[in-house]
Amino acid sequence: MPKRKLGRNTAARKALFRDLVTDLFINERIETTEAKAKAVRSIAEELITLAKRGDLHARRQVAAYVRKEIADGETKQDAIQKLFSDIAPRYAERQGGYTRILKLGPRRGDAAPMVYLELVE
Repeated sequence: MPKRKLGRNTAARKALFRDLVTDLFINERIETTEAKAKAVRSIAEELITLAKRGDLHARRQVAAYVRKEIADGETKQDAIQKLFSDIAPRYAERQGGYTRILKLGPRRGDAAPMVYLELVE
């Protein structure tokens, strides 16, 4: 499967993915374009699978990916703590498919297909 470049260079694309994944873990639901959601979905699921392991190495691997400065008074440690203490135990018995994409319709202005990317209950 070809990588989704989303019209960005490598550094900007990686930063975008890190931001979206971090926001997904903090808010458990984000609104974004369909292309971005499909690209971020696999990354988020890999990090949740790492968090299910729960060991120190997994925690450090997740910490290396999660964004450092988070808005609204949240810190990187808050995002990691929520992932390991709340989100990962919720999916202990689940073998995958931790996220879902719900279509919202076109965005006003450029008609880009908008979706919610959310964690499954």
